[in-house]
Amino acid sequence: MTEALQEIQRQVMWNRLIAVVEEQAQAILRTAFGSVVREAGDLSAGVYDTGGRMLAQAVTGTPGHVNTMARAVAHFLQRFPAASLAPGDVLVTNDPWMGTGHLFDFVVVTPAFRDGRLVALFASTCHVADVGGRGFTAEARSVFEEGVLVPHMHLRRGGSLNQVLLELLLANSRNPVEVRGDLLSLVAANDTGALRLVGMMDEFGLDALDELASTILDRSRAAMLQKLAALPRGDFGTRMRLDGFDEPVDIQARMTITAEQIVVDFDGTSSASRYGINSPLCYTEAYTCFGLKCLIAPEVPNNAGSLSVFEVRAPAGSAVNPTRPSPVTARHVIGQMLPDVAFGCFAEATGGGTPAESAGSIWVLPLAGVDPREGGRPFNAMNVGIGGIGARPGKDGLACTAFPSGVGSIPIEVTELETPLVVWRKTFAVDSGGPGEYRGGLGQTIEIGNSVVAPFTVSAATWDRLDHPARGRDGGQAGGVGRALLSDGTRLQGKTVHTIAAGLTMTVTLPGGGGLGDPRRRSREAIGNDVALGFVSPEAAARDYAWKGADR
Repeated sequence: MTEALQEIQRQVMWNRLIAVVEEQAQAILRTAFGSVVREAGDLSAGVYDTGGRMLAQAVTGTPGHVNTMARAVAHFLQRFPAASLAPGDVLVTNDPWMGTGHLFDFVVVTPAFRDGRLVALFASTCHVADVGGRGFTAEARSVFEEGVLVPHMHLRRGGSLNQVLLELLLANSRNPVEVRGDLLSLVAANDTGALRLVGMMDEFGLDALDELASTILDRSRAAMLQKLAALPRGDFGTRMRLDGFDEPVDIQARMTITAEQIVVDFDGTSSASRYGINSPLCYTEAYTCFGLKCLIAPEVPNNAGSLSVFEVRAPAGSAVNPTRPSPVTARHVIGQMLPDVAFGCFAEATGGGTPAESAGSIWVLPLAGVDPREGGRPFNAMNVGIGGIGARPGKDGLACTAFPSGVGSIPIEVTELETPLVVWRKTFAVDSGGPGEYRGGLGQTIEIGNSVVAPFTVSAATWDRLDHPARGRDGGQAGGVGRALLSDGTRLQGKTVHTIAAGLTMTVTLPGGGGLGDPRRRSREAIGNDVALGFVSPEAAARDYAWKGADR
């Protein structure tokens, strides 16, 4: 075969590998029980070589899951060496420090065999509804209060499920049917990936993936080094203040760019919180690297090769590298802000061309109570509130779009089907997008009440930017802060659990993204459209953009 034909074949095999892992992810979406997985896509899937290096990831999924799993599979192999694995085996853990950052995400790893020989590993993860403990709240003071931690072990051995483990998990969950269904969906997804991979190898006559793996990883790393060569050398820094729990959290970062790598050092960041908003190092690495890659080389495949040019350092015991047994349930609060921290460092390095800050952390809305219409049946459901993305060079920010997590919202019909609750209103939040030549993306306003005369609870564990909004850049202004009110006027604080009394509704307004560039440079046509569509009020248009109306 000529070199040209070999190149074509390699490209075809690479495309097939992407198709394999995407089918793996779709299998989770189509079989998962939890609404946050099947509706919002809070999952990830990928294939790894026999040394645990990530080769390809599915398009469907979140960076926090995918990039933490880039390291997680190697931890499995330290506990269960490749030579000890057999057909039919499946491994599992939800260890926050060796998985994806908190107990609610289970990582499942399945070895793939062809003709009795280990050829690859498949890994997948998703968020399960409940793992016991205090539930989805930031109020725990240690990981021991947050739920059941499963160390690395077999979920299936030689084709037989570990029923003892399943019974233990289900006995400690408020949503045992969903948890079992989601875990088995991960098992089925990995089996699907392994089946499709073996079929691909048969088709191309491959006895092993070693040569293809080396090509993928070497070329991905080379492409990243080429991108690094065009960047300015030096040290660049930024700071960001978040609401925190009982006190603000300061994130400080210093980025060093060389010809071979980018190092981000979080020395100077606040110490770990006493409450569960801390981001384990694996999660900190995942979102910091994601932010850098978005700016530097979004088109380069995301795998062990491309990620190898990044190094993340953080002081042990800090909010971005908490040590056991620090609480970590709501690690989104800090972790999902880190791409914007990376953007801040990059803005100093380049002097422009960097998006403004986004809302960052999604507002998870865990809703619980009892349904008196069904004899006091308890319910424990989850919805998601999504803020706005910061304005981008040459473009407005996207409204109600989860950056950096990429998760979708859960349809209100699903929440209303699973609970007695009613979503009375879900609209764009007027004036939430930061003013600028390019406007920040809008947040959303959601009003929720009970269709029966009974209270319900909501956890504000991941609510942030109530006090510290997404900042604008290059003359752009900050986005709107988030807020939460009851229908009687009571203001709700972030991070804690709130009980909504019978007869009251709760309205949450998600923060908007920051603006980019001087607002006075925004086109009159764009301002008029914003006002006509209800994105910007006439009063805010006059104040922030000196707009005098379309007919003046």
